[in-house]
Amino acid sequence: MFRKSLCLSALIFTVAACGPEGPAPADPSKPASSTTAMASATALPTQTTEPKKPAADEALQTFMARFLDEFLERQPTQATQAGDHRFDSKWPDISKEGDAAYREFAASKLKELSAFNDADLSLQNRIDKEILTTQLNYVLFATDELKEFDSSPVVYTSLIGDGLDPLIGREFASIEERMKNLLGRLKGVPKIVQVAKARLQNPALVFTETAIIQNQGLVSLCEKDMLASFDKVPALKADLTAAAKAAADALKDFQTFLEKDLKPRSKGDFRLGRDRFEKKLRYYLDDRVDIDTVAKNARALIEKTREEMVETSKELWPELMKGKPLPKLETLKDKKAFVKTILDEIAKDRSTNATIVKDAEEMLKSATETVRKHNLVRVPEEPCRVIEMPEYRRGISVAYCDSSGPLEQKQETFYAISPTPKDWDKKRVESYYKEYNRAMLHDLTVHEAMPGHFLQLMHNNTFSSKIRAVFQSGPFVEGWAVYGEWLMAKYGYGGAKVRIQRQKMLLRASANAVLDHDIHAGTMDEKEALSLMKDETFQEDGEAVGKWRRARLTSAQLTTYFYGFSEMMKLREKHEKEPGFTERAYHDALLGYGSPPMRHIAAIMAATMRK
Repeated sequence: MFRKSLCLSALIFTVAACGPEGPAPADPSKPASSTTAMASATALPTQTTEPKKPAADEALQTFMARFLDEFLERQPTQATQAGDHRFDSKWPDISKEGDAAYREFAASKLKELSAFNDADLSLQNRIDKEILTTQLNYVLFATDELKEFDSSPVVYTSLIGDGLDPLIGREFASIEERMKNLLGRLKGVPKIVQVAKARLQNPALVFTETAIIQNQGLVSLCEKDMLASFDKVPALKADLTAAAKAAADALKDFQTFLEKDLKPRSKGDFRLGRDRFEKKLRYYLDDRVDIDTVAKNARALIEKTREEMVETSKELWPELMKGKPLPKLETLKDKKAFVKTILDEIAKDRSTNATIVKDAEEMLKSATETVRKHNLVRVPEEPCRVIEMPEYRRGISVAYCDSSGPLEQKQETFYAISPTPKDWDKKRVESYYKEYNRAMLHDLTVHEAMPGHFLQLMHNNTFSSKIRAVFQSGPFVEGWAVYGEWLMAKYGYGGAKVRIQRQKMLLRASANAVLDHDIHAGTMDEKEALSLMKDETFQEDGEAVGKWRRARLTSAQLTTYFYGFSEMMKLREKHEKEPGFTERAYHDALLGYGSPPMRHIAAIMAATMRK
């Protein structure tokens, strides 16, 4: 999971992907006149040469630069994440009045943007215009229909964590400058809590329960974790200590509010409903997908991948089962049991809370050596450090890649791994490490770091378009990471043990899309969700329980893995048939244009690879 994709709305995790025939609409949430199923045709002209129209292109670039500057000033925490540190002491205006002003800003910029004629723009500039158009339309949708500042306390805990953490955990500026800005942000925490208490009405219970857990981590951050940094700036220590205490006191007050006031009245529906889910998913994928077709295709991939796992299990049987005869594989039940036996045997080799970070560090080195050995793609020179996930980030995913923003001068990436929470019992801890055994941890490291998120995002940050670098496509980012797992397995990384975990992860990615659809556009309950994950896709109980929570919290995001990977594979299948295809040339080209929606990268690659 990549934690830092930005969007014009502070509430969205990622956006992106593949196009139907003909140009995509400016607002992808609106249905096409006759298109009801997904297709792979590009949405933009793919000619290798275009008449240059520098005046229009320069005018658009001037508008984009002005827009980005205004956007980052309005969203200072996102500016910090992107690497623009002019506003590091400030918070966004999240009051109702601030919402209204931000909506007006988005609507006015959308009107200005629409005045640019596509025919006058180069391919790359047309793509940037469409990306920004989708982002602006999403702001209107999020403000008018999602209204998450009124319905999700997790929005507030995430905002506070995003605002404080980079100033403590990163070294993009001197400690004096970062602590001075931290002081400003700490002073603003009580006001955020005040707004949250005033705005939150009737959340779904799962949102409040998650916020309770995360807010405890924020209290600890302010009371304990950041104090060591204060000692490094004696002139500011007294002010920082006082501000941190005031912030902690406000967060404790928020904790009481969450537990005693909001939780008893958290009776809202976690389901988006079909209409809102359809709109939101189309924004996340940046295209007019048919949501039922997406889910249908995901189910088909589950069936196909399970059959592949049977074949991999046959390959592993002699090594793992020490001469035991191969069982009969006549029914689906037989095959599932057979695969489960092999997975259980592999899972006996697993990390612990004491070793998981160190194990991940060694695996990152091993994966990097494999990428270099086979010359698969340019390896970044920037560092990637494995860290233990902060407490206040836990509760949604087991790992994430936290990479420097594209505007950052000093590039650094953290691959965060989450040990089990301290309050888990022995059975739950065992289930966790059975799921994230050493073979699975190899595959997870591929996904999050090498050649997955870390590598791709370092390529992303070198692209010239700031709009495209800042507003990354979720399906491109997640699709590449899942594709990276496939690529490494293709070249034998970790052997059959890691390959079967890669297949299991693809089952999980496909199940994610089914969960997303059936929960938010349907009526799937916990029992049905756990059955899909445990009985159909071999997930352990702890993973399944955690994913049930995440699926209710992060509507539309879970589909990006399956959808992005599917489109990545279609694109590769097309280009690897071309004469002179090599892994390095193809992948460097694919990653050389930022992280655009898949329908746009298809157009770019069609033009680029023909030259």
